[in-house]
Amino acid sequence: MVPRSASVNEELRRRSRERLLQATVELVGERGYEATTLGDIADRAGAARGLISYYFPGKRQLLQSAVHRLMHLTLEAALERPPRPDDGRECLARAIDAILGLAVDRPRLMRTHMAGILQAEGFVRCAEQQRLAELLRNTVIRYGSTDVDTDYPLLRALLMGAVVAVLLPGAPMPAARLRAELFQRYGLEWQLGVPPAGGPPAGTPSLPRQ
Repeated sequence: MVPRSASVNEELRRRSRERLLQATVELVGERGYEATTLGDIADRAGAARGLISYYFPGKRQLLQSAVHRLMHLTLEAALERPPRPDDGRECLARAIDAILGLAVDRPRLMRTHMAGILQAEGFVRCAEQQRLAELLRNTVIRYGSTDVDTDYPLLRALLMGAVVAVLLPGAPMPAARLRAELFQRYGLEWQLGVPPAGGPPAGTPSLPRQ
């Protein structure tokens, strides 16, 4: 048998890692964090249990990488959706809608993710998180920021706060209201991005078309 080349081995490792990440978001979304074991994830991914330990220190780190990958792919798809926007305001609107949409569409998964971030270990620095950060940072640049090092962390914090507000047990904020507040802050028209059905909430100021 001819030995596989280094590039083939690297591609196989990449695919195995991505299958583990995909299995994680599926199972935690279906069953919750505590009810999902590393063995369950390996079985769903069709991978050996030991492969998880090779890539990730533990289940919490695996989950954060998996959710950051989901967020990155969701945001990337929103920004690339035809017609691809030239307007930086449309890019920012799509980014806001993509992240808020995950909170609405995958509440169990995103609530678990945010709870993990708020624990002592905080953010997991991984390739998936870096790709997400790069996309958001580039969106801020396209929007026209003249101080990206200040504006990017602020946007990230505002989006995280909005996600937490949507998911807050017992006192959730409507996603449409949070969207309206973010759009108002950044001077974005309601019709940009993917506006929710039913129009803007009562009391939302109208912005002139630019």
